[in-house]
Amino acid sequence: MCEGQHLFDLHRIGADLPVANARVELEQAVATGAAVVTAPPGTGKTTYVPPLVANFVAAQQPAVDLSDPHAPVDRPGRVLLSQPRRVAVRAAARRLATLDGSELGGPVGFTVRGERTVGRNTRIEALTPGVLLRRLLADPALDGVSAVVLDEVHERSVDGDLLLGMLAELRELRPELIVIAMSATLNATGIAELLGGAPIVAVPAVLHPLDVAYAPAAAARLDERGVTRGFLAHVAELAVAEQAASACDALVFVPGAREVDEVVRLIRDRTAARPAAQQLEALPLHGRIPARDQDRAVSGRRESEPQRIVVSTSLAESSLTVPGVRLVIDAGLSREVRRDRGRDMTGLVTVSASRASAEQRAGRAARQGPGRAVRAYSEAEFARMPAAAPAEIMSADLLDAALLLAAWGTPGGVGMRLLTPPPAAAMALATTELRALELTDEAGRPTPLGRHVAGLPIGVREARALLSGAAQLGDAARTAEVVAAISDDFRDPGADLGHLLRELRTGRAPGVERWRRECRRLTGIAAAEISAISPADHLVDSAAAETSTDATGIVTALARPEWIARRTGEHSRSYLLASGTRAALPESSALVASEWLAVREVQRAAGRAADGTGAVIRLAAALSETDALRIGGALRRSERIARVTDGRVRVKELRALGAILLSESPVAPRAEDTGPAFAVHLRETGLAALRWTETAESLRGRLGLLHRELGAPWPDVSDTALLAGADSWLGQDLARLGPQSSLHGIDVTSALRRLLPWPEAAQLDALTPEQLAVPSGSRIRISYPDPSDPAGRPVVAVKLQELFGFAQTPRIVNGRVPILFHLLSPARKPLAVTDDLASFWNGPYQDVRKEMRGRYPKHPWPEDPWTAEATARTKRAHE
Repeated sequence: MCEGQHLFDLHRIGADLPVANARVELEQAVATGAAVVTAPPGTGKTTYVPPLVANFVAAQQPAVDLSDPHAPVDRPGRVLLSQPRRVAVRAAARRLATLDGSELGGPVGFTVRGERTVGRNTRIEALTPGVLLRRLLADPALDGVSAVVLDEVHERSVDGDLLLGMLAELRELRPELIVIAMSATLNATGIAELLGGAPIVAVPAVLHPLDVAYAPAAAARLDERGVTRGFLAHVAELAVAEQAASACDALVFVPGAREVDEVVRLIRDRTAARPAAQQLEALPLHGRIPARDQDRAVSGRRESEPQRIVVSTSLAESSLTVPGVRLVIDAGLSREVRRDRGRDMTGLVTVSASRASAEQRAGRAARQGPGRAVRAYSEAEFARMPAAAPAEIMSADLLDAALLLAAWGTPGGVGMRLLTPPPAAAMALATTELRALELTDEAGRPTPLGRHVAGLPIGVREARALLSGAAQLGDAARTAEVVAAISDDFRDPGADLGHLLRELRTGRAPGVERWRRECRRLTGIAAAEISAISPADHLVDSAAAETSTDATGIVTALARPEWIARRTGEHSRSYLLASGTRAALPESSALVASEWLAVREVQRAAGRAADGTGAVIRLAAALSETDALRIGGALRRSERIARVTDGRVRVKELRALGAILLSESPVAPRAEDTGPAFAVHLRETGLAALRWTETAESLRGRLGLLHRELGAPWPDVSDTALLAGADSWLGQDLARLGPQSSLHGIDVTSALRRLLPWPEAAQLDALTPEQLAVPSGSRIRISYPDPSDPAGRPVVAVKLQELFGFAQTPRIVNGRVPILFHLLSPARKPLAVTDDLASFWNGPYQDVRKEMRGRYPKHPWPEDPWTAEATARTKRAHE
C-alpha cells in the first residue's frame, strides 16, 4: 500500500447503509477491473462504493513519500466519480467529506463547470460527465487516475453513453484502469458486455413502507403550449394540503425550471398568511439557480428551521437524496429531447414521464423510512405511461457528440462500441454541420479551431461563436454577453435578442444575476483561448473585424450559420432559413424591419402565429447582408440550371446561401449543359419524349420478355429502370446533342443495344426472334409485349390460310413461352385468338369456315385444314 495514503473508514461511512452488506462481493468485483453495480435509491451506493474503490486502489500502489515536495501532484491512485448533474456532484462530495471527517478539497474534492475544489492529496474527485469527457480529450490515457465510477448510468444521457464507450476503449490500452458502472435501474447485462464481461453486483432494495395515492386534477395537464396553469395550481394546492396533513418535508416533481418557479410562487402565496409557528419554506431546485441555493435545497434541515417543500425538476429523481423527505408529490411529467428532422429543429418537449421514472420519484419518499407518494394524475394515466424513457442518443442533436467523437479519433462513432448506436441520419447531419462550422475537415478530423472548441466547457455552437466572435470583434466581453444570453433559456416576447440583451444589461430581465455570472465565466474562457490560439489556426477572416460592428447578430450567426435567414417578401414576417426551414416572427416583433436575421431558436407552431410556415422564431437578431454572406460563406453556392423549354436548352445561373436564393440570371448554354438538360427533360416527360421506331419497340419488348422469363443478366427495360439508368444507355447520345437538337434525333435501337449482356447477347435472335416463318412461306413479325405488362404474350397476327397444316404452336425463350396467334380474315379482321392450333383446327375452325367461305369465296376454306396447302394468295392466284 502507498505509504501515507489516506484510507477511508468504510465502517463509519457504511454505517446504516444497506450497500455495505455487499462489501465482500463489491471488493471481489472491483478486483476484476470492472463491475456493474445495481442498487435501488437509498442503499448508499454513491456514498460507499467510491471510498471502497479508493481503498482497494491504495492497497495496490507502491509507497510514496508524501513529504517529498517533488512528488507528482497527479500520482496514480485518484478515483473519479461521475455524477450526471452539478448539484449532485457537490452533494456527493460534501456528504462523503463529512462522513470522512475531512474538508472539501482534501481527500474528497469535486469539479464542475466553473468551479474546482481539489487538492494535492485528493483521493476521490466527483465531477460531471461533461468535465470527464473533456478531460479524456486532453489526456486520453487519464494519467494519475486508477479508477472511474460512473453513477446513474440508467439515465442514458448522450454524455454518459459516450463515456462508457470511451472508457471501454481506454481499458483495452490500460487494463489496470478500474471502471465501475452504477445505477438504480439499468441494462446490467448490456453494460457488463460492453465492459468486457464485467461481474454484476446486485444490492437488494430497502423495503420501507410506501403509501402511493392518486389525486388527478380537473384541468388537463398539457395543452399545445405546454403545462397548463390550472394543473400547476393543482400541484401546488396538493403539495400544501398533503404537507400539512403529514407534517413532514416534501419533494415535488415538475418537468422544468419554469414550472418549478411557478409552483414555488403558488405555494408561497398559499402559505404566506400562516402564523409564525406554522410557517413553511418553499425552495426551488433546478439547474438555473445559484450553486448556494441548490446546495441549500439538498442539505439537511435544522430542527429550528420551518418545514420544507422542495420543488424540483428530474434532477432529484435519482442523482441525490434530499434529507428528511417523507412525502413526494409527482406531476408525472418530464422534459425530453425531440428532433424535428424535417425542419432541422431539436428542442425539449414536455411529455408524460415513464413508469420507471414515476417509481423512482415515489421511492424518494421511502429512502430513509416510511413515506407517502401522491401522484397528481390518475391510475389509468399511470398505466398508459411508457415503461421507460428512450436513450437520449436516439433523439438528441448530435453535434456536440460528433465533435467529441472526432476529437477522440472515431469520426461519426464508426467502430466505437456503444450501448445504443447513434441514428445514421442524425450523425450524418451532425458531421455535415461540423464541416460547415469549419470544425472538422473533409476526412472528419478536427481542425485547429475544432480542437480548441472540443475542449471547452460549453456547447459546440456556442464555443465556436465565442472564439470566432471574440477574435472578429476584438472584444471578449461583448461576445460573452451574447453567448451567455443565447446559451440559456432567456426569452423576449418579440423574439428580439437585441432587446433582450438591453434588458439584461440594465438589470430588468429575469435571471440577470445568472446571466452576469455566465458572462464573467465566458469572458475568462474567451480571453484565455484567444491568447493561446496561433495565427496559423486561421480562426477568423482577417478582414472581418474591419467590417463587423453588430456583435449580437454576428455572434448569433457564428453559432449557427445554417439558421441565417432572409425575409420571404417585403413587409412579410416570414423568413426562409439557409437550412430550408420557413418560420415566422411574432406579430409584435420589431425585427420585421430586418431583411436578414441570425436565428437562434425556432419552435413548431400552427395557425396565425406561424403565418402558414409551421414554425415560429422565438429568438433572433438583426444581421447585415454583408455579414450574412461572409459568415455563411461555407453555405454559398453557385449553380447552373439547364432545362429544355419549348424544345430548346435554356440555362439559368443561380447564386444561393444554402436554400436562400440570392440571384438568378439567364446565360448562354454551353456544350456541357445540353446532355444534363435533356436527361432531366427525359425524366420529367418520360420515354415518350424519344422517337420509338418499330424496330426499337420490338427490341425493347424482346429484352423485356427475356428479363421477365430468365432474369439477370438480361436487363430490366421497364419505364422506371430505363429512366433511372438513362446515363448508362443514352449517355453517349445525350452528350452529342447540341442546344438546338432534339431527343428525336437519337437512334433508340442502337442505344438499347448497349444494354445487351455479353456473351448472352449472341442468343438474342434464337431466344426471341424478330419474325416467325409460317407454312405459307411468309415471315411474320412477332409483336412482343410491353415490359410493364407482367402477363403480356408475344403475338403473331397472320391470315388463317397461311397456317393450314400447322399443328404445333411454336414456343420461344427456350420453349418457355408459346406464341399467341391472332388469326385474321382475308380483310385482316380478327377471326380467333389461340395458342393451341391443333385444338382450333379440330373444333372452332369449322364454325369459322361456315361463316367465312360465303363472305370470301375467292379464298380457300378447305374442309380439311390439316392437308390443305397453306397460302397467302386467293384460289385464282393459286390456280
